[in-house]
Amino acid sequence: MPNPITVEVPLGDRAYQALVGPGLIDTVGRTLKPLHLRQRCAVITDSTVGPLYGERILNSLRETGHDPALLVVPAGEPSKSITVAESLCRQMIQQGCDRHAFVVALGGGVIGDLAGFVAGIFYRGVPYVQIPTTIVSQVDSSVGGKTGVNAQEGKNLIGVFHQPRLVLADTDTLKSLPEREFREGFAEVIKHAAIRDAEMIPLIEAVLHDRETGLPELMARNIAIKSKVVVEDERETSGVRALLNFGHTIGHAIEAAAGYGQFLHGEAISLGLIAAARLSCQLTGLAESQRDTIIRLLENFRLPTELPETISDEAILDYLARDKKFEEGQIRFVLLRELGDSFVSSDVTMSHIRDAIGSLRIPNASQDHLT
Repeated sequence: MPNPITVEVPLGDRAYQALVGPGLIDTVGRTLKPLHLRQRCAVITDSTVGPLYGERILNSLRETGHDPALLVVPAGEPSKSITVAESLCRQMIQQGCDRHAFVVALGGGVIGDLAGFVAGIFYRGVPYVQIPTTIVSQVDSSVGGKTGVNAQEGKNLIGVFHQPRLVLADTDTLKSLPEREFREGFAEVIKHAAIRDAEMIPLIEAVLHDRETGLPELMARNIAIKSKVVVEDERETSGVRALLNFGHTIGHAIEAAAGYGQFLHGEAISLGLIAAARLSCQLTGLAESQRDTIIRLLENFRLPTELPETISDEAILDYLARDKKFEEGQIRFVLLRELGDSFVSSDVTMSHIRDAIGSLRIPNASQDHLT
């Protein structure tokens, strides 16, 4: 049996562990045994991940007496909808799941958010386990209990807080990712370094040259950052958890304005990170060299650094105005004082944001372009 790295998420009676390392997929049944979950369960996955790992998960669960049903949705962001969530709930009922069942979320961030939301509303809440298979889902979305689906008006606007019972991050699953999806996940990794752990930057750079050796440690270190933030502010009441939104205010709006599918999540967040870093130079005195470090890391992972002309400023601003991070018209925007030191600012205006979006159309723009 593999010897994974264990990261604790200490949330009192809802505490759980994230296990990180290679070769964990085939140990799911044995790993879940101490949780004393009931036999019946639904493994929710998508049409890309299901053929790769679905049967292995089912076999591992059956070996320890569980009775799993495999539910497959089409791969992609459109499946993260209230309609698909309702369909999954109905399928679970038809498959004999009840309030004593549990859910296994097998896939990337879309599946983790969707299946976690289904678990949160099915019979008013059943346990679930996260088995994330992408960079983004392993380092970010699988930990913290934020689940939900998209509305036509914006991303993640319908959801519940529902913590998993376990996160099982098998780094071997990352080998099956297409190159573009592998690289886009590093926007979230770079974000974590920017807001909380600048000393992680050499580990990020090392992955460019040796993916396999350094990935488990890097994934675990990122999960530990997410865990600490979640423990400090689980339900986003103190403002600490908002730090995880660095780059996301503008990034989410770009993703939505472009139409889901033009940009992968991390590609849109890459642009948001650059805009936020440039605003930090202007408003908080972030050193230009540190801003350039962020941009260089994103470039090294071949992530976008310029906004296409086909996406209008007005479309981005329209989506941005609906963002959950705007409370009663108040803009709450995450800035950096320096790498590893972030805070939520109320000094950012719509004029600042508009100029920051405009700067994304200028190659290698500096804060001099922000007025």
